[in-house]
Amino acid sequence: MKKHNFSAGPSILPQEVFEKASQAILDFDNTGLSLIEISHRSKEFVAVYNKAVALVKEILEVPSTHEVLFLQGGASTQFLMSAINLIKNDGGKAAYINTGSWSTKAAKEAKNFGEVIEVASSADTNHNYIPKGYEIPTDVDLVHFTSNNTIFGTQFQAYPETEAPLVADMSSDIFSKPVDVSKFGIIYAGAQKNLGPAGATLVIVKKDILGNTGRAIPSMLDYQVQIKGESMFNTPPVFAIYVSMLNLEYMKAQGGLKVIAKANEEKAAMLYQEIDNNPSFVNHVAKEDRSLMNVVFLLNDTSRDAEFLDACTAAGISNVKGHRSVGGFRASIYNAMPKESVQALINIMKKF
Repeated sequence: MKKHNFSAGPSILPQEVFEKASQAILDFDNTGLSLIEISHRSKEFVAVYNKAVALVKEILEVPSTHEVLFLQGGASTQFLMSAINLIKNDGGKAAYINTGSWSTKAAKEAKNFGEVIEVASSADTNHNYIPKGYEIPTDVDLVHFTSNNTIFGTQFQAYPETEAPLVADMSSDIFSKPVDVSKFGIIYAGAQKNLGPAGATLVIVKKDILGNTGRAIPSMLDYQVQIKGESMFNTPPVFAIYVSMLNLEYMKAQGGLKVIAKANEEKAAMLYQEIDNNPSFVNHVAKEDRSLMNVVFLLNDTSRDAEFLDACTAAGISNVKGHRSVGGFRASIYNAMPKESVQALINIMKKF
């Protein structure tokens, strides 16, 4: 039976990527060595790293003002790394838009380095919308937001406007659509949604915003050190970078982000249409803020939740149970999720 994996992350990747990665584990590039035993300083892996960086720059149209890094520690390390690199040591301030768990955690880390101003929040309705109409102070060192919330199923359709460096956690919607990178000071994303396996963290940083805090920054957390070392200040996550490179090649071959975005819009439209037209289900997210990556929904009769999950399991559908913060169900439909898997879920929903 075909498995339909709707996991919020680590998530599915294209089968072609899995197959190439599997071969590299046994024999990488006809070296007679496994990918995971070669030196990260070898010409073979340096070529992989350089290609991964070049593909990120090409696919996202990264301007020359920005640098691309593959680091470790996930988005959770970037919560503090972005803050320590941008918030001034003396009287520094940072503005945060609170749309759920991840932005809350990011703001918590930033408080270690300066004053944090929450300029907007959707907590009043358990984060089922994206705040609008807020004002951003002009004297802040950064403005931070989470572009897509995996737990609550919301997504920014337009990005905040500010003169301060704009910092975005794009872990769950990076590479799902075109992005104007020039508008951002820092974009960071854990790889394990649309890019690659867990272990690598993509960071795109504008170089001229660095080195202005007046504080001492530990080497591992200093973007300037990491840029100088080309992400190899210490041993990088070799396997995760290689698989990310394979997936970037795959994305390019599909036609790039405009093609990928169209497919994502179509998949989401299919699922939201079923939710809206099926009287047994409901989605409480503001329609204009619905995520194209993480679709959350509830049964009106919650006593049937277990029955629905059992039906999904019988059909080969996995990981659709909702996060404990909202309950119900969640279908994560990242880039590699085929329409046939979305249709398989819809077929089960129709029976309810």
